[in-house]
Amino acid sequence: MQSDTKASCLKRLGRIEGQVRGIARMMEEDRYCIDLVTQISAVRAALKRVEEEVLRDHVSHCVEHAITAGDTDAQREKVLELWDLVRRG
Repeated sequence: MQSDTKASCLKRLGRIEGQVRGIARMMEEDRYCIDLVTQISAVRAALKRVEEEVLRDHVSHCVEHAITAGDTDAQREKVLELWDLVRRG
């Protein structure tokens, strides 16, 4: 993973960690269910953004390297990894 992507993802994950702790506090305080679900949805969206950033880095670094190296086995492997990921959805 490229260092700028790693730093960005770690920063986002730190914020997500704080959000999750906040949700736990909300539960302990018996907060309104819809407020909890709203915060859970926000965490899921934030995790999705991290996932997309990691995937973008993977394609622009790992997959691109397999293509430029001309290694057909590595290319096939990277495409199959992406296909499996899409299939799992």
